[in-house]
Formats: sequence, C-alpha cells, structure tokens
Amino acid sequence: MLNCDIRELTEDVIRNAIGSQKVDIIVGGPPCQSYSTVGKRRLDERANLFLEYKRILEILRPKAFVFENVIGILSMDKGRLFRRIQSVFEELGYTLKYKVLDAVNFGVPQHRERVILVGIKGENYFVYPEETHGNNIPGKLPWVTYGDAISDLPAIKSGQTNNNYTTDPINDFQLFVRKNGSTVATEHSAPKNGKHLIKIMETLEEGQSKDELPEEIRPKSGYGNTYAKLWWDKPSTTITRNFACPSSSRCIHPRDSRAMSVREGARLQSFPDDYIFYGSDGMKRLEIGNAVPPLLSIAIAKQMLIAMNKSK
Repeated sequence: MLNCDIRELTEDVIRNAIGSQKVDIIVGGPPCQSYSTVGKRRLDERANLFLEYKRILEILRPKAFVFENVIGILSMDKGRLFRRIQSVFEELGYTLKYKVLDAVNFGVPQHRERVILVGIKGENYFVYPEETHGNNIPGKLPWVTYGDAISDLPAIKSGQTNNNYTTDPINDFQLFVRKNGSTVATEHSAPKNGKHLIKIMETLEEGQSKDELPEEIRPKSGYGNTYAKLWWDKPSTTITRNFACPSSSRCIHPRDSRAMSVREGARLQSFPDDYIFYGSDGMKRLEIGNAVPPLLSIAIAKQMLIAMNKSK
C-alpha cells in the first residue's frame, strides 16, 4: 500500500512498488468537496485533481477505469467541468459511459447518489448493474431501512459504549455484515454531548429538524437539515464524515436520540462488522463517510468483470 498524496505518486514510486506487473483497472475519484451541493462549490485546486487521476492513467495505461464522484460534478461550472473530464479521458483512448446510481437501490440502507464513470480501451462492454431494491416496486426487494441495518446493536445513550450484539442476525443485511462470524460489534460508542444538545436530540421526533423545536431550545444558526433526526423505518439520508455531528447534517439516532457511533455509520455504508478502521474516531468517520458503499462496489465490480472478459 502507498499511503500518500496522489501528487507524490511519481512514475518511479509506482514502478518501485509494483515492478513489472501490469495493471488492468484503476478505481478512484478525486475529493468531492469542490463539487458537492452540500458545501461551498468552487473551482479550487481540488476541483482539478482529476488531472492527477489522468496522469496515473497515462503512467499505468490500464485497460479500464472506474471514476466515482458526487452528482454535483455534473452541474459544476454549468456542466463544463464534467465535459472537460470526459474529454481528457477520451484523449487517452478510453470509450466512456456514465450513470447516476443510488446505493439504496443495491441494498445499502442509505440514499446515496453517485456518478459512476466507466472507461474501457476500445469498445466499452460495461453494463450498469440492475437495481435489486426499490420502494414498493414489483420484483424488487424492499429498501433496507435504518432499523433493518442496526436493530441488532444495543441501545446506548450519549457517552456510553456497548459492543455486544442483542440478537442473532434477523435479516439479509445483518447476515451480510456479520457473515464472517463477528462475535462483537466493536466501535459502538456514542459521542459524549452536553446537556443542552442532549435535550435538543431527545425533544425531536423522528424526521424532525431544528425548525420544529420549541423556541427556547432551538439553535439560532444552521441549515434546515441540521439538528435533524433520522427515521427508523426508512433508509438513512446521505451520510458524510460528520455523521456524528448533529449540528452538521441529519444524523441523530431515531430511537436513542443521540449522535451515531462509528459502527452505525459503517453499517449505513454496508461495511462488514469485521472491517477495521484505523486512526482517531474522526479519521474513522472520514474513512467511512467518504467511501463507496461495499454493496454498491460489489455490484459494479461484478459487471466490470463481465465487461473485461468480453474485451479480451
């Protein structure tokens, strides 16, 4: 593993790491903050990091690549940025396809729309995966809800920790995240918050946000989806690295009225319970909140394997 800034990945560094091995596929995506409709959208230095992605493609010349990003990249600079990105990759000889996929339609307990751009040298045989889940759609499995995802984890309050499962897996999603025989959940600790924030979280009903709080405890600042509680019987909204910060986005636990644990954030992204996150709690939330959900990744990978075999 080379853990560094992509700008430090020179051809010499890469060749020293992989030797003469050929690389068939590259998967990645530049930081999304510049493009996200949640943040301050601007064409800053990070917005041009796709050129570093291009540079790596030029060095390794893989048969294919998968490029993932937030849907805001499509409208950035009135669509000109994405057209430029496509042009840059086409100049390298890749035939492109792109589509917006929502992770919730692939068994992830979270609405998470992402642009998936696939490039293959020569004819592009890639076919986007068929959605397996839907909201009351005949022939589709029902969406996985917040409750479906975490109901086997113990109820805890602010500042508490309990890593013991309360039940055996009770649905297909829990069977997936516990399929490797995890005996404890790990990382199931609730951040410790002050009395005022705890009162705010306990006062909110499911789905409510700060604008529906009594005036005497209502925060004076923040967007409409801040200090907002999720729903037990619905999929989560999109989580970010701030999924344990109620003042940042809709992320308050609908049953326990608290900030979410690292394990709950990982569950909402469909990470198996035995997956190990490294660093401080803040770094672990960053790793989780910036990730492509594994269940969506698996669906894309299976289709990519089919396409690569056809391209031989």
